[in-house]
Amino acid sequence: MTQLTITGRGLESLSMFYRVHGYVRRTTHAASFVRQQRSAYYRAVWAAAAADVKATILVLDGSLMEIRHRDLRLLVRENITSLDDPVTLDVAGNKPLVHRLLAEKQIPVPRHFICRRNDLAAARQSVAAWDGPCVVKPALAGSAGAGITTGVSGGLRLAAAMARAGAYSRDIVVEQQVRGENYRLLYLDGELVDAILRHPPKVYGDGHSTVRQLVSAENGDRVKRGAEVAQSLIRIDEDMRNTLRAQGYRLVSVPRRHAAVQLKTVVNDNRRDENEAAAGALCRSIIETGSAAADALGVRLAGVDVITTDPGAPLRESGGVVIEVNTTPGYYYHDLRSGTDTSVAASILRRLCEAAQ
Repeated sequence: MTQLTITGRGLESLSMFYRVHGYVRRTTHAASFVRQQRSAYYRAVWAAAAADVKATILVLDGSLMEIRHRDLRLLVRENITSLDDPVTLDVAGNKPLVHRLLAEKQIPVPRHFICRRNDLAAARQSVAAWDGPCVVKPALAGSAGAGITTGVSGGLRLAAAMARAGAYSRDIVVEQQVRGENYRLLYLDGELVDAILRHPPKVYGDGHSTVRQLVSAENGDRVKRGAEVAQSLIRIDEDMRNTLRAQGYRLVSVPRRHAAVQLKTVVNDNRRDENEAAAGALCRSIIETGSAAADALGVRLAGVDVITTDPGAPLRESGGVVIEVNTTPGYYYHDLRSGTDTSVAASILRRLCEAAQ
């Protein structure tokens, strides 16, 4: 029998393997637990909405439920409903097509360039012609911020962002990063249901913890306190590194006590108190533009993402743009925003019942 002896650098590598494996296992377990909490949250939301309109609700399989009210029959699974067909979902997930369809309707979209994931030379040339950083996205299959990197300039960072987006799609979209804040407008059949201002996720320094440790503590708090605080864990990725770098931080930096550290530019991983009601701040022009964006894609239930520096002015006046038209939009951001709670599921179901009468 041959005895295997590991010493020196080999032992150090093995130790590192087990530490990383243990971290991945713990992180995967935590993410699974958060997903379970999220599923339970939506089951409760739909049950309450059904009770609000005196509809019947039947659990078909796990998180899949059927809601009936007179002539209305609606299938729901978390934030996915039977309102929009698979072809519409595919259209909305095709970012180059979305940009083209919106532009044809005179709806402002970011300056952008579409290329293959390995065409770095063409992407560099496009970025060099723009003033300021860019955003790199997968052309297809991206959702919930997956594969998106903001604050990209050029060189190796552009190559890394393209590789990250390219893991999700053969083609990628390089967009000029537009200044402003992120607003989510929720529509049903062209009518505004709700609107929120979504702030990026942050942590606050304690004077002795690194940014990485603060992120870990924030994720631990999210797991402990449940889906009503946040419905995702904060992922460490290139968007985080770029956002930190722009503020003079790295993951190993120790922010001073009470210092607010913005972790990302992509807002998907934010928490309850980082969303606020915004319908009253939006001008009529922006509301109409969002409705036109949903109509351009034929989406019945749409979450339209707008970037603007001035919600009280039309997008063309402020330099604002529509960056996404989301199918199966999340309700959490609206329901558990900072300040007053609401229930968009109840609003949606109520409007559907009225239309079906």
